[in-house]
Amino acid sequence: MAERLVIDVCICTFRRPSLLETLKTIAAQDLPPDVGVRVVVADNDGTDSARQLCADAARDLGLDLHYVHAPERNISIARNACLDAATAFLVAFIDDDELAEPDWLSALLDAMTDQVDVVFGHVVAVYPEDGPAWARTADLHSIQPTILPGGEIRTGYTSNVLMRRAVVGDQRFDPELGQSGGEDTFFFFQLRQRGARLASAPAAIVREPAAHNRLNLSWLTRRSFRSGQTHARLLEATGANRFTAMAVAASKAVVCGVAAVVSVPAGAQWRRQLVRGSLHLGVVAKLSGVTDLKIY
Repeated sequence: MAERLVIDVCICTFRRPSLLETLKTIAAQDLPPDVGVRVVVADNDGTDSARQLCADAARDLGLDLHYVHAPERNISIARNACLDAATAFLVAFIDDDELAEPDWLSALLDAMTDQVDVVFGHVVAVYPEDGPAWARTADLHSIQPTILPGGEIRTGYTSNVLMRRAVVGDQRFDPELGQSGGEDTFFFFQLRQRGARLASAPAAIVREPAAHNRLNLSWLTRRSFRSGQTHARLLEATGANRFTAMAVAASKAVVCGVAAVVSVPAGAQWRRQLVRGSLHLGVVAKLSGVTDLKIY
């Protein structure tokens, strides 16, 4: 009889009651009988505030759940605690405010061919009915991997991913980025630099409610600016010329600014351009020596 395949599903949490709903969707996964799931929850709170919720959920939902207390208020430390606790052949990550579709893990598994080491699913934002109409139209909160011409993916995210634990090895998330964000982008970039093969799984969907306090340009531009700073780190890691990279990013920021002005009558489009321009400004700022922006 073939050995049973087990997937460690890792969740980092910080004072979010929504964790219970996430765990319910993990318990409801539609999987073949020869595939099992073990859940690893890393609690990033100073106190073990999620311990009882996890114990109750494990009992009530019939989950094999391993709780880890990682109390440093740094998401990289929580993610690393998950990796340290993971023992399965495959490791998945999902956020503590996301809801996985019943076929989420099956779709990720289907995309995990012999030629692939890391698979990214799609994160579909769910907007509140009373949210601004432009937010739903622009849909700047949904996430999917950036696929370059030729099908190449250079980096990714932890909000919906499945990876081979052997490929990860001793690599860990950078604690220096654990409060600014971008630690997952840099992590998967480094994995790829070490030879990991990245792929997309559009059918592997998790849904994430868009919080009201994030349905505004202030939050979106700050997040995009920080993403630009992370992108600048990737440019530096590949040996890109700093001044050339700054000039290119500055030019793109200007183009986005002009496009935003021109498209003002289109409520969603000018906001998209403004957010995109913020990313390029973040690249310029980081390459100029500006400290990483902290948005979490």
